[in-house]
Amino acid sequence: MSEARGSCFEAGSNLLRLEKVLALVNDRFDAVTGEERVPLAVSLGRVLAADLRAVADLPGFDNSAMDGYALRHADLPGPLPLAGQVAAGHRPPLVPPGHAVRILTGAMLPAGLDSVAIQEEVHLLPDGRVDLPPDLPLGANCRRAGQDVALGALLLPAGRTLRPADIALAAAQGWDSLPVRRPLRVALFSTGDELREPGEPAAPPAIHDSNRYLLRALLARQGCAVTDLGILADDATLIRRVLAQAAENHDLVLTSGGMSVGDADHVRPAVEALGALSFWKLAIKPGKPLALGRIGGAVFCGLPGNPSAVLVTFLLVARPLIQRLSGARVENPPRFAVRVGFAHVKKAGRREFLPVRLGQGADGSSIAQPLTGMFTGMVQADGLLELAEEREHLAAGDLAPLLPLT
Repeated sequence: MSEARGSCFEAGSNLLRLEKVLALVNDRFDAVTGEERVPLAVSLGRVLAADLRAVADLPGFDNSAMDGYALRHADLPGPLPLAGQVAAGHRPPLVPPGHAVRILTGAMLPAGLDSVAIQEEVHLLPDGRVDLPPDLPLGANCRRAGQDVALGALLLPAGRTLRPADIALAAAQGWDSLPVRRPLRVALFSTGDELREPGEPAAPPAIHDSNRYLLRALLARQGCAVTDLGILADDATLIRRVLAQAAENHDLVLTSGGMSVGDADHVRPAVEALGALSFWKLAIKPGKPLALGRIGGAVFCGLPGNPSAVLVTFLLVARPLIQRLSGARVENPPRFAVRVGFAHVKKAGRREFLPVRLGQGADGSSIAQPLTGMFTGMVQADGLLELAEEREHLAAGDLAPLLPLT
């Protein structure tokens, strides 16, 4: 199970910059998931548990990169008589000196042949010989054994979240199964007498529970095994019992909102009674409050209650935490510079993330335009414009980094 180093989870009372938060996550949490071996066909999105090294050269033999004619470079300029044909998947013939052979893409080069002239540059003469380009470079259009991957080379490091191309590489090496980390077990719940499930009536002052569905979708993208505990009523005894039970067989307990000191907010005292809890005040907007703690062997994470803040804090903090607990490499999402089409003023001291949609300027470049609306801003956004702590003014035409949401 994860071990919190130092004194509980405390990080001080000052606003924490994002880099400090990520450093704390990296320092205070370790992988909690065990290992298993799964068939290659179902390994997409899983976290690799061990380094994969090449067990064979790729390509495994010298072969032709094009349809054409294979020859010994020393036999140029020709013309040369043909000594047969070789196709992919077939053993090549022996080719006498002073001869060429018709060869197809991917076919194994006959012994001693070292160059391939593509068929568009070769003329077949009436006597059956081939007229070859005299300036053909040595080794032209040939793929050498081990040119792409050499035997013993590191192919995929432990902690990598497997992508489609990774699966293809593993298949090319002949593996039919891979060692991966067990999926992180996450218990997810919402609290509040005002919440209703989608599909149920939600007459005012009731509202439908959206955060839990947002988080469940985000967790699915991370490959987590999610137990949805549903909506818990504002009942202190019930919440404490459910939290204690969830911590027994989950690695992470996740919720949003309900962490204030109000009379009806029972999550905070329940976590404090069962384990440890601390609040990190993040220097980001939206998403200032973040609760982290532990209940028994499980990590507890409480995100803000505002849906846009849930999305931002999950992407920036909860996702790296999940990657760390899952044994995955913690990846810093890429940012791309875009030109903005609006002006904006902010206070210094907090990093701000603005939902924007990308349009096209007169010169064809991407222009970021602002979005408003708690839900529609998330839905319509191509990404989040990131404004650094020190930045106070943004003018139309300025460049700013964009964190993509896709």
